[in-house]
Amino acid sequence: MPPDRRLRGHGALLLACATSGLLVATARAVDESGKPAAPIYGVTIPDGYRDWRLIAPALEDAPLNELRAVVGNDRAVAAYRDGTLPFPDGTVLVKLAWERMPSAEFESATVPGRATTVQVMVKDAKRYAATGGWGFGRFIDGKPVDEAQHQTCFACHEARVRNHDFVFTRYAR
Repeated sequence: MPPDRRLRGHGALLLACATSGLLVATARAVDESGKPAAPIYGVTIPDGYRDWRLIAPALEDAPLNELRAVVGNDRAVAAYRDGTLPFPDGTVLVKLAWERMPSAEFESATVPGRATTVQVMVKDAKRYAATGGWGFGRFIDGKPVDEAQHQTCFACHEARVRNHDFVFTRYAR
């Protein structure tokens, strides 16, 4: 076969692969139930997470100036209470964040303002082996942020909290 014809064949194969890759990327925008899913990891906002138990609150200073609360599913709470590290598969942590605002009723208090993000971490050592066993999702108004933002998740956790199974939040007793 002439070299130029072989190249055209490879070009068609590359185009087909690229097209199927786009279809896969598009398919990951929602999970099998139709819920919006984070790029890269496929993580979704878990049903009923607002009823989960509090792991810890936090304040984030400038530039974000946020109030935050991390809640966890039953597996997360048990792992925190027992001091289990690494966290077991099935652990799910959800961070809720709001703009910090001064209270209108009590001037020394800070209260939640506009919601900013919901961030989710899901432990599945096999599925997320390349990222310390964790999948990440960051959502604004219920929609996942772009892939570029998701690409920064693990690097930040790896650089700062490798020795705590890549989890920043400590249990507030």
